[in-house]
Order: sequence, then structure tokens, then C-alpha cells
Amino acid sequence: MHKYTRLTGVAALTLLSFSAPGSQIALAQVQLPTLGDRISGLISLDDEYMLGKEFLRTVRRSSQTISDPLLNDYLVNVTHNLALHSELEDYRLSFIIIDSPELNAFAAPGGIIGVNGGLFLNAHTEGEFASVMAHELAHVSQRHFARSVEDAQRRRIPELATLLASIVIMGTSSPDTGQAAIMAAQGRSIENQLRFSRNNEAEADRLGIRTLYDAGYDPNEMPAMFERLMGMNRFGTRPPEFLLSHPVTESRVADTRGRATRYPARPADPKLEYQLMRARVQIHYEANPANSVTQFQSALETSKTDIERSAARYGLTLAYMENKEFNKAHETLAPLLESEPNHIAYVVTKAEIYTQGNEPGMARNFLARHMTINPDNHPLTMAYADALIAAREHEEAVQVLEHHATIRPEDHDLWYLIAETQGLVGDVSKVHQARAEYFILVGDFRSASEQLTYALRIESEKPNNAPLIARLRQRSQEVEELGRGARDM
Repeated sequence: MHKYTRLTGVAALTLLSFSAPGSQIALAQVQLPTLGDRISGLISLDDEYMLGKEFLRTVRRSSQTISDPLLNDYLVNVTHNLALHSELEDYRLSFIIIDSPELNAFAAPGGIIGVNGGLFLNAHTEGEFASVMAHELAHVSQRHFARSVEDAQRRRIPELATLLASIVIMGTSSPDTGQAAIMAAQGRSIENQLRFSRNNEAEADRLGIRTLYDAGYDPNEMPAMFERLMGMNRFGTRPPEFLLSHPVTESRVADTRGRATRYPARPADPKLEYQLMRARVQIHYEANPANSVTQFQSALETSKTDIERSAARYGLTLAYMENKEFNKAHETLAPLLESEPNHIAYVVTKAEIYTQGNEPGMARNFLARHMTINPDNHPLTMAYADALIAAREHEEAVQVLEHHATIRPEDHDLWYLIAETQGLVGDVSKVHQARAEYFILVGDFRSASEQLTYALRIESEKPNNAPLIARLRQRSQEVEELGRGARDM
């Protein structure tokens, strides 16, 4: 299995929490708070969207990310399903998976949702995973960033007045008295900020658990996730990053547990797809593939349900592949493919085994029919392109990737691969053009401008090339404007 990592960030904007209304009747009656024109006037949705875009560029530039197409597609699909049942009005969402086994998740202005790979490791069910995503969506839908800014501005004048009064006291009395007054004023300021943050968390808990239920999940998955987090905090030498910014207390667990009981009973519904994705992450973070083989062999032998069996078999397939036991990988995957021949994860994994086992032609042939059935499917397309590249069919690979970029123009990993593949083709101008798009998406506008300049020099020497030259010049102007906008933020 490809590791699918690329050096690209996380600034601190982590938000998290949960809660919910009471009975079914209450669900229909509860009205969510509206932000009103005051917030909209201070920071508009478009302002937040632009801030989010800049934040996302920073994340891509400064952190290592997991670009596994299956994992990223899964994250998008689960979260979009939750979004349809949330209070979200602006559906311009962007997603990123940070390559870290530590537990963390975050929501940033403008619909940026991020998770660490460690969330897959620590959330044992899709419901637990979805509870975190529902919480993050509540932060976005309730525009907690904009409300925090508004609250900070509201508090600024009285807090400054208190500090000024403290300075006057210091000048007219003993230094100890003045210092104590300043410390008290600062303490009140911090307390107010924490109170507002707790209010945001409580609101995100309440709305998140409602979203979780409306999307078809057992609402008890949220307190179950909280209880697991409390256990990690109790026995670890250092709590997970998630808990440092989103502390989970006994009262918070009790509150979400109480809210969950107000919803009609709904049995937990284990999801195979989540367990397949979790297996991919477990393999990703295991340094010794032989350990994974042992682990998943044991899981297969002790499995009690069909879902447990299929997940363990899939994990064992990946472990054999990572251990370069390709024949065993094919044999282990075969029953899964036989039962579900069009399952995207199984199909992609079969192609990965062929490609990594030095049989890229077999991977290409195997994927051909599936590409016809799902022509623009992201995981299938990337597996197909990988097979073409491994088979040294670089020109066809470029055609596939460039078409895919028209569907996913903001996929920085895709542009990176296009640049690399154009280099293998030998088209230097297109290497520079693809690199420019990559640098734009990671916020390195100077490098993007340089790459476009190089491409312009090459294209200017070719006859009858006016349309492309015009497009490159237009793109250069757009990059300059993006750079100025970033500097002004």
C-alpha cells in the first residue's frame, strides 16, 4: 500500500465539543442561535472563506499530510453526509488529514476540517469518528471563529479600562497593590475568554449530537468517545493534543450521556468501510510489516462477526503487501473481491498489489473495466495513474492526471504528481506550470510566480502560441494578487 504522504501544516486553530436537545418533539422545536448582522458585518462568510483558504495553504506548506485517496474520499463522504443533517449553510468545505498518530482534529474558519491520522486509530467505530466530525461541523455552522472575534472586540474596551485603572493604582499606592490589581484584571480577562470558549464547546456538543442522530448514528457514540478520551488522559504521561485544547471532564461526559438518552433508542450499526480505512491507517503507522501480519492474523482467527472478519482479512492483505508477500496478499484479498467485486477499496487494493508487485500492466488491465463504471472516481483514477507511471506509460498517465485536475483543481498532491510525471515525459514548460499550481495551493506565491516566468520564457520561443502565453500572463497576474492579499491578512 502506498504511504501517500507529502510534506505540506497545522497552525493552532483546534476546536472541539458536543451536546443535544431532548425528545423528538423538542428536536423540532429547538431554534438555533442566529448570529445576525452584527457578526456578518464584522466578518462575512466570504471573509471567513478567504481566511480558511490561507490557513489551509499554511497547513499544506508546514505539515506532513496523508494523501491516500481512499482515506481522503472516506473523510469527505462521511463529513458531507453529516453536513446535510447539520445547521451548515455554506457547504464550501475543505478537508485535510495530518500525518500524525497523535489524536487531534480541528475546524478553521471557512469550512476547513482537519483530522490527524491518530483519530482513526483512537475512534473504534464510525459513530465515534463521526461524533468528532459532527462536533467540528457545529463549530463551523455556528461560526465560532467570527463570534470569538466579536467577543474579543466587545471585551477589549472594559478590560483596557480595568488595566488602565490598575496602572493608576500602581502610580498612587504601593507597587504590590498595583501589581495585584493588574494580575486580577488579567485573571478576569482570561476567565472571560475561557468562559466563551466553554460556551462554544457546549454548543458544539449539543448541536453535534443532534447532527449525529439525524445522520443515522447512535448518539451514545459521542459520550463513548469522550469516555475513551478520559481513559487516555488518565493513564498517559501527557494527554493527547486534542485534550489539551478540548478538555473532557466527568461533567461533560455525563452531560452528553444524558442528552443521548433523550433520543429514541437506536442500536449501533457497525460500518465495514470505517474498519477498512482504520486498517489502512494502522498499517501506515506500523514500522515493521511483520508485526502487522501477526496482528491481523490473530484478529482474523478471533473475529466473531462478518464485519470483524472482513476488516481483519483486509488488514492482513495490506500487511502481506507491505511485507512484499504479494501472492499471499492476492490470495487473502480474493474472498473479499469475490463477495463484492465492485467494492472500490478492494479494487484499488488489488491494483496496488499488482503495481507494487512489479506487475503494473496487470493493474492497468484490471482497473480498465472499473474506470469505465466509475470514470472520475478519485481512488480508482489515482491507482490507474500509478499503474501507468510504473509501466512507464508516462504520456497516458499525464493525460489521465490532467483531466482529473479539471475535476480537482485544488488538490495540491495531484499537481505535485502531474509535475513529476511531466518531468518524465520531458515537457519542461508543463513541469513549471504544474509546479506553479502546486506552489499556489501551498501558499508559496513567490515560487509560483517564478515557475510561471520560466514557463513563459519557454512558450514565448514557440510560434503560434499566443493563447497559451496570454493564459500564463493572466495566471501570473492572479498569483501577484493572491500574494498581495496574503500579505494584507
